[in-house]
This record gives sequence, C-alpha cells and structure tokens, in this order.
Amino acid sequence: MARRKSKAKQQEEFLKGVIGLSFVVPGLLVLNMTKSIELGAVAAFIGLVIAILIMILVNNAKAERLKKSGIADIDKMDGIQFERYLGYLFQAQGYKTQVTQAAGDYGADLVLQKDGVKIVVQAKRYSKNVGIKAVQEAQASIAHYGAAEAWVVSNSDYTAAAYELAKSNKVKLINRDGLIEMILSMNPGTAPTPKAVIEHTPAQEIVCPKCGSKLVLRSGPKGRFYGCSSFPKCRYIKQIEVS
Repeated sequence: MARRKSKAKQQEEFLKGVIGLSFVVPGLLVLNMTKSIELGAVAAFIGLVIAILIMILVNNAKAERLKKSGIADIDKMDGIQFERYLGYLFQAQGYKTQVTQAAGDYGADLVLQKDGVKIVVQAKRYSKNVGIKAVQEAQASIAHYGAAEAWVVSNSDYTAAAYELAKSNKVKLINRDGLIEMILSMNPGTAPTPKAVIEHTPAQEIVCPKCGSKLVLRSGPKGRFYGCSSFPKCRYIKQIEVS
C-alpha cells in the first residue's frame, strides 16, 4: 500500500512542478512567437530566475511559520512533556482537560470534555511515523472512559495502515501538519510555548533495571535512546520512539 503523502510534501511537489513550467512555458511561447532560439532561451532564463526568487520567498515564509509554531522544541520533548503541552493547548480551546496517570492509562493520555462531549486522546511524540498500535489503543479506550470520540495527536505522521484503521474505526488522527495548524490558529499567549513547558516540566526520570542508576536521554547513529548514567560500568540501553 502506498504511503499517504503529507500536505507539506504535496505542496513541495506542486512548487517544484510550477518552477519547472515557469521557465519551459515562457521559453516555448517566445520561441513560437519569434522563431528565435536565442530569445526563447532568454525568456526561459528570466522565468527560471523569477521562479527561484518565488521559491526562496516561500521557503523563508515556511521557515518562519515553523519557528513561530515551536515545533522544533516539541521535537525535543519527552512523552510526559508532550502530554502536558497538549493539555495546555486543548485548555486554551475551551476543553476541560485531564492528564491521565503515566502508568495504567488504559490507552488514553488525555481526557477532554467540552459541551457534554468526552474525547480520549493518545499523545505520540515520535521521530518516526506512528503505527496502528496507537489507533487500536485509542479506540479501545473509548469504552473504558465512556468517551464519544478518540483522537491520536503526534508531532510526526502516520503509516498508511494507521490511516486506514483510523478511518474504519472513526479515530481522528492529527499529524505534524495538523498540530502546527492548531498551534498557529490560536491567539498568541493563550497557551504556554513549547520551550516554557520543557523548562517547567522535568524530563521523565527512568531508573536502570540493571543497576538502579538514572537513565539519561542520549543520541546515537540510530536515533535517540535512554542510556545508563553509570556507563561504561553499566551498558544498559532502552530504545525509544519505535512506531
């Protein structure tokens, strides 16, 4: 099954197509009108320069938009920090928000209530695409919490299988693009910034099951992982962010 393209990827491909046409079409039109290869080449070059300038402006606007959303700071959060941040976002939208316990959450990280409707939310702070497990857990939590809907919110995207399962089970998926849109659509100051949440919410402390020392977040060739703080005496590793 083909992977579903994100909105950002579709826009990028569209922009590339426009750039390609921007110098081919003017060149062909001038060549057809003047029968001059030289003039056609000049028209094509001018069209290309204009297209490149437009692309630079679009990319600059995109970079500024991403910076304003704080998505880069969200990518640095651990799971608990991400849950807390989403709680603030939904509170700013008028939801009564409850963050469930980290252990025994029965498939929901947040429980939202608004206008008599209860919604359960799975929060997935991933670096890879989120798979079907999150959809299954979110859907299963509806009955436990007596909810009407289930959502999964991620700073990443979802696998094609997750999209298909969510569609058949009526689970709402909010991906990276949707999260950014949600943040930017809100009035500034109505919710703490991602950086503020990180600063005021200590990273989740995890203990090494082998030696009892604290596990610390590290990065390696295969991505981020928790390593024992007593390394190299203890070489225990706990992989994270596996979809």
